[in-house]
Amino acid sequence: MQSLLTEISKRLSTPILWVLASALLLSGCASPSLEDYADRTPELVPEEFFTGELSARGVVKNFSGEVIRTFDADISASWDDEGVGTLDEMFRFDDGEVQTRVWTLTPIDEGYHADAGDVVEPGTMRWSGNAIHMNYLLRVAYGDGTLDVRMDDWMYLITPDTLINQTTMSKWGIDVGEVVLVIQKKEQTTN
Repeated sequence: MQSLLTEISKRLSTPILWVLASALLLSGCASPSLEDYADRTPELVPEEFFTGELSARGVVKNFSGEVIRTFDADISASWDDEGVGTLDEMFRFDDGEVQTRVWTLTPIDEGYHADAGDVVEPGTMRWSGNAIHMNYLLRVAYGDGTLDVRMDDWMYLITPDTLINQTTMSKWGIDVGEVVLVIQKKEQTTN
């Protein structure tokens, strides 16, 4: 009788253990939420940080984490009387390529509608505490054509003048690369 109880116990506990282990593994894959950063400082207010002239330096990594490109960028940021923001970006890559992107940030109830010329599916820029999150679909050059890549973009204000941006790139739900950069406000000179 004892061996029968042991066998029943094994058969019942194995699926339960498998379900518990799977739940633990999946919970480890959960993404952070903006609310996780609500109490973090310094507070990141897009209209304050993204104003004037900014500079950026960063890397592009492939799916295995290898750095495949480096770049620097200049960003000119402004806001109009209706609260619409413009981020005019010029990227210079180590292989000589130059890219430009002009973001338009239009106020909506939950943040900003974020759109640019090579953005196939615009995103919503939302923020809380010291963090900003955007998720959008970007069309990038690939071989002789283009490829649409999902961009999961997180920004964290470290000091009032320094922001770290980490973007995971994916295609069909599989991570294919990452962009990491530091954006800094340029010192404003007065004449």
